[in-house]
Amino acid sequence: MHLATWNINSLSVRLPQVLAWLVANPVDAIGLQELKLVDEKFPHDAFEAAGYHAVCFGQKTYNGVAIVSRTPPRDVVRNIPGHDDEQARVIAATLDVEGGPLRLVNCYFVNGQAPGTDKFAYKLQWLAALHDWLRAELAAHPRLVLVGDFNVAPEDRDSYDPVGLKDTIHHTVEERQHFRQLLELGLTDAFRMFEQPEKSYSWWDYRQLGFQKNRGLRIDHILVSEALRAGVTACRIDRAPRKNPQPSDHAPVVATLG
Repeated sequence: MHLATWNINSLSVRLPQVLAWLVANPVDAIGLQELKLVDEKFPHDAFEAAGYHAVCFGQKTYNGVAIVSRTPPRDVVRNIPGHDDEQARVIAATLDVEGGPLRLVNCYFVNGQAPGTDKFAYKLQWLAALHDWLRAELAAHPRLVLVGDFNVAPEDRDSYDPVGLKDTIHHTVEERQHFRQLLELGLTDAFRMFEQPEKSYSWWDYRQLGFQKNRGLRIDHILVSEALRAGVTACRIDRAPRKNPQPSDHAPVVATLG
C-alpha cells in the first residue's frame, strides 16, 4: 500500500499535475493540502475518471484539504472536533484496505508567520488541540496515519540553514516540541525510519532560486502509528514535480506499507 501527502498550492491551477502524478504514481491514497477552492468547485469527476474517490473540506482562496483514495472514505471528520476554527485545515477518514481499516488524518498545519505574533499563538493553540484529539483518535483507531504539511522542520538536518534560521518560524523550540509530542503519542516519522540522502527537503521557496540551490525545508511529513510501523518498507520525497512548469512549492512525500 502506498500513501502520499502533497501541498499542491491551488488545485485549480495544478489539477493536471496532480492527475499526471497519480498516473505515474498510482498510490492508494493521498492527502492534498492548500486546495484554495470551495467544496462546490472540487473536481470530483476528474478524480473519479482516474479511478479515485475523494472527500474534501475547502475554503475560498486559502487553506483546504482533501483525501483522494482508491477505496471509498467513510466516517469523515472535518476540522478538530471541539476546537473552534474558521480555517479548513483537517480532514480525516477511514479507508477499508487490506489488513483492516486504516484511519487517515490529513492536515494543513498553521504556518504561524513569526514567533511573538497572534498567528504564532494561534499555531500553538491549534497544535495543542490537534495533539489532544489525536490521542483519542489513536485510541479508537490503532491503525492510523497522520499526513500533511506540518509547517515544522523537526530537526536541524531538516533545514538548509539551521544556524541562520534558528528560532525563526518552522524552527522554534515550541514548534519542535509539539512535533515531538506527536511522536510521543506513539507515532513514527516514516521518512526517518530509513537512511536518506543529506539535505532532503520537501519545500523550496519560489524566490532566489530556492529549488535550484536546494535551499529547502522538510516540513511535509507522514507519521505512522505503532500498529503500522513494522509494515513500513520505504518513504521518499519525490522531487520531480517541483521541476514542472508552474509547480507547487512543495513536493509529494510517499510511504510504502507492506
